[in-house]
Amino acid sequence: MTYHQPVMLKECLEGLQIDPEGTYVDVTFGGGGHSMAILEQLKGGRLISFDQDEDAAREAEKITHRSFTFCQANFRYLKQYLKLHGVTRVNGMLADLGVSSHQIDSPERGFSTRFSGPLDMRMDTGGKITAAVILNTYSEEKLHKLFGMYGELKNARTAAREVVNARNQRKLATTLDLKEALRHVAPRGKENKYFAQVFQALRIEVNEEMQALENFLHQSGEVIQPGGRLVIMSYHSLEDRMVKNYLATGKVFGEQEKDFYGNVIRPFDPVNRKPIEATPEEVEQNARARSAKLRIGERRR
Repeated sequence: MTYHQPVMLKECLEGLQIDPEGTYVDVTFGGGGHSMAILEQLKGGRLISFDQDEDAAREAEKITHRSFTFCQANFRYLKQYLKLHGVTRVNGMLADLGVSSHQIDSPERGFSTRFSGPLDMRMDTGGKITAAVILNTYSEEKLHKLFGMYGELKNARTAAREVVNARNQRKLATTLDLKEALRHVAPRGKENKYFAQVFQALRIEVNEEMQALENFLHQSGEVIQPGGRLVIMSYHSLEDRMVKNYLATGKVFGEQEKDFYGNVIRPFDPVNRKPIEATPEEVEQNARARSAKLRIGERRR
């Protein structure tokens, strides 16, 4: 658990309603905390876990459980990899979105505002696009849109202009370069939150997180069998909104569709109308749990 402390472990397992003989998928293996807990409850069942991160893949190699299969891939390729392993239907699926504690605490990955490190932010270190590429090549207009949409910055246009001004002096290469470029436009007293929003925007863009989540959500409805559970934990409003919309309407964006009788056409019924949040005790032990929101859907029969 030193690699990554799983958030709301008990609540996630309860949400899955694990059948010891069932087949389950953990689409965000990370340090394996949730996966190990699921495996402990299987007696003849099977667990398939996904993660594109090389460090996570090395952690997965430590698990020798006969019921465990690891796929080093982004969960947007869910159906493709399940098919490769002879699986078309599963009993439940868990997604713990966002960045793992290990990734945040590794300065060389560039995810954290706390450390000096390269402007990388790739979850798949084999990817070609880094945060540095975005900051040094995107137009001011494109950066403005990025900071506004994914970072929800109130001064997104100003931030984009400052980045362009800074890179005209010299290429932005490190996390400190970026913070220095935006230091004058960060709200006084709220600098940490501001930089966190900027880093979030870049991370989402680098890893195509919104597109990947949308792809995954729609595939989950095709793979989870009737009565099965979809358990998703998100850490910012953009992700949570998408998950909430999908469970309620069957669509991540746009208007819901209805059948001839006026019933909403959707794969899942939301189990909890309001997101489940971590207890004060857990938040005290694990700060990452503070922003976690857990939503559960049950596949319609």
